[in-house]
Amino acid sequence: MKCPYCNSTETKVIDSRPVEEGLAIRRRRECEKCGKRFTTFEKIEESLLVVIKSDGKRESFDRNKIVNGILKACEKTNVTYEQIEKIATDIERGLNNTMEKEIDSHVIGGLIMDELKKLDQVAYVRFASVYHQFTDVNTFVKEINKLLGDTNTNAI
Repeated sequence: MKCPYCNSTETKVIDSRPVEEGLAIRRRRECEKCGKRFTTFEKIEESLLVVIKSDGKRESFDRNKIVNGILKACEKTNVTYEQIEKIATDIERGLNNTMEKEIDSHVIGGLIMDELKKLDQVAYVRFASVYHQFTDVNTFVKEINKLLGDTNTNAI
């Protein structure tokens, strides 16, 4: 493994431990040349998933897009990074378990919304506003009323 600081290939593992419920290994490494330490992760390479975007274009599944989208929705809330990571891991695992090679982006967005609805209502509405591309206040009100289980749009 190359050192990210000096590019030396002379590194050694000083600690290993399982993470992600045993599905990955976290390794703490030390460069024998510069002495700096860094962390690497080893995990099973999942089969390649392709996401079908709303415009019909296809792109490789990127777990980081899920994490970043949830992070933005959860800004200034009490949701922890560990909770966000767990949602992303659960969604990725669930998608891989479907054995489908192509997944519609709306399916992924719906899974994220389902998890955020259980976790934090503010984060849910924030994510929904981007995901559904809210264009006016009435759309926000409808989504909040739906969240509250009220079909009457005059509730708020």
